[in-house]
Amino acid sequence: MRTHDRILRGMMMREQIILVADTFGAASGIGRKRVSTIVLNRGSKLDDIAAGGDLMTGVFERALLWFSENWPDDVTWPSEVPRPVYHREAAE
Repeated sequence: MRTHDRILRGMMMREQIILVADTFGAASGIGRKRVSTIVLNRGSKLDDIAAGGDLMTGVFERALLWFSENWPDDVTWPSEVPRPVYHREAAE
């Protein structure tokens, strides 16, 4: 099996960010546009991504880190998406 065949079988970055954002929004009682405003500073960005729009890798990584750091304690992180961990000592 070629490498790109294996990659395409996993969840794409667009799908990951939408799944995490929608799970967070549902748990927090807020809609996708509000989540998008809070995390990406643009209310329509998550809808754009869900419709096939693009996002830069750095934006994706910062957004997932934000979600990870602000994730509700009583909600399970989506198992299909690797959860990032911020290492404070590495940043200092």
